[in-house]
Amino acid sequence: MAKITIVGTGYVGSVSGACLADFGNQVICVDNNAEKIEALKNGIIPIYEPGLDVVVQRNMSCGRLSFTIDLASAIMQSNVVFIAVGTPPAEDGSADLVHVESASRQIGSLIAAYTVIVNKSTVPIGTGRKVEGWVKEELVKRGTNIEFDVVSNPEFLREGSAVYDFTHPDRVVIGSSSERALNVMKEVYRSLYLNETPYIETSLESAEMIKYASNAFLAVKITFINEIANLCEKTGANVKDVARAMGKDARIGSKFLHPGPGYGGSCFPKDTRALATIGREHNEFQNIVEKTIEVNEYQKIRAAKNIEKVLGALKNKKIAILGLAFKPNTDDMRESPSITICEYLAGCGAVLRLYDPAAMKEAQWRLASIKNSIYFAANEYDAIQGAHALVIATEWNQFRNLDLGRVKELLVEPYFFDLRNIYKPEEAESAGLHYTGIGK
Repeated sequence: MAKITIVGTGYVGSVSGACLADFGNQVICVDNNAEKIEALKNGIIPIYEPGLDVVVQRNMSCGRLSFTIDLASAIMQSNVVFIAVGTPPAEDGSADLVHVESASRQIGSLIAAYTVIVNKSTVPIGTGRKVEGWVKEELVKRGTNIEFDVVSNPEFLREGSAVYDFTHPDRVVIGSSSERALNVMKEVYRSLYLNETPYIETSLESAEMIKYASNAFLAVKITFINEIANLCEKTGANVKDVARAMGKDARIGSKFLHPGPGYGGSCFPKDTRALATIGREHNEFQNIVEKTIEVNEYQKIRAAKNIEKVLGALKNKKIAILGLAFKPNTDDMRESPSITICEYLAGCGAVLRLYDPAAMKEAQWRLASIKNSIYFAANEYDAIQGAHALVIATEWNQFRNLDLGRVKELLVEPYFFDLRNIYKPEEAESAGLHYTGIGK
């Protein structure tokens, strides 16, 4: 059993802390936000993540998981310290390491015995060496020479299924040149190690690159199928048939071949921009990634313009939009295509009737600039009532089985834009709806 401190209780920190405790480790999660820590102590989870509350409550009741604002006390009880703080994008697209540096220096000022310091935050290549330097600087200030190792252990969590992803990973990546640190990390992930989960042991730099390369490749794959979908619309092909056939090729695989209005969220936009910035800094331009970013932004606006093209003049037309989060099973609207679509339609004079099962609260401030053009509905049918068109922007399960006959009755005009291709055109059209999908 490892004794672990998690610095940061955001998305990665809270999921990692709860799941590592579920593996049988002793875990203390630390944050400088006293209000958030108090809420967590009372079982109130600050993020929308299915199943996380159950894991947190189970491990708190067993005494394996606790929350505090006292970093010094937590570190004194731990031999492993995870850095899971935010790395928000700077204006130039690079990752801002101010929180990572602050955490590293605090750790260096507090450790009293050998400690494995684990970078769980997504960071540029070379950050692990910087963490080593920051910790050493603090130890020099203290006039002491305590041993420590820095490990890169990137996360590969999908919002909406993060608990499953953490407990059933495709692989565990551990970047370190220290055999001692590697052995400690195997103890941290003992449950997975015994289940023969693939372990990738590599250098700090390679582990950091693996995270960016993985997310960038997935972003490229999404953007590729979106461009194919756009071409399908012009040539008469059906992108669903194309993607299904492509996915049967074992060299390609079926995942991330689902066309839509572009990717969003906390990872792909931030990580592709950061990787592109790293490439420019080293004069090794990441041209495919740069183009992926450009095409993804175009895909969002293209979806909005296609709605305008079909409906004509949008002034005073009511448009129901179902789904605001960037994907189902999360309340995260960061870089969500729905933001671009809503802002464009509102700019054309449309009145938006919005509903999302989890993201309504976040939408109120994300879309504050167009608040006078928005009605926040109580449910999906409330949003549809009196609208001139229905747009499905996020494929929540409850939107997959709408009563299309009722939808037709509630709409003023029968326009149905399925930006996630979750309905068959014939079933929508048999209900009297004018169906528009992606790539069909």
